[in-house]
Amino acid sequence: MQLDDKDTALLRMLEADARMPAATLARRLKLSRTTVQARIDRMMANGVIAGFTVRHGDAYRRALLQGIVMITVAPKQTAAIEAKLRAMPQVRVVHSVSGGYDLMANVAAMEIAELDQTIDAIGLMEGVERTTSSIILSTRVNR
Repeated sequence: MQLDDKDTALLRMLEADARMPAATLARRLKLSRTTVQARIDRMMANGVIAGFTVRHGDAYRRALLQGIVMITVAPKQTAAIEAKLRAMPQVRVVHSVSGGYDLMANVAAMEIAELDQTIDAIGLMEGVERTTSSIILSTRVNR
């Protein structure tokens, strides 16, 4: 799907505040409200917009304990492990990686006990051969 300048501007505004009313978006884009809504609907139908979600603020993110779990998966078990990781709310991001591990999961929790349980649960999953985990002490660069 081709995005024009108005679509791109609309996406940027929604990324900044997905709760911005269509009337406000329309006024800022100098379009009608129905045109803005039609653009949003079209981008959703074409997979450009997958959904609307909550972004955590800096105060919340700073309060989270975060870790990285490197995971070695048994042959032909990656899809099953990904599905299990996706179902865990503490798992924020999962990357497929090269090297000695197959997956890298970023995990987060409000308490160390919850983070510990999450890391243990990942290691105990059927199809997980080995894990190595690290707790993130600080974030030096975040773009």
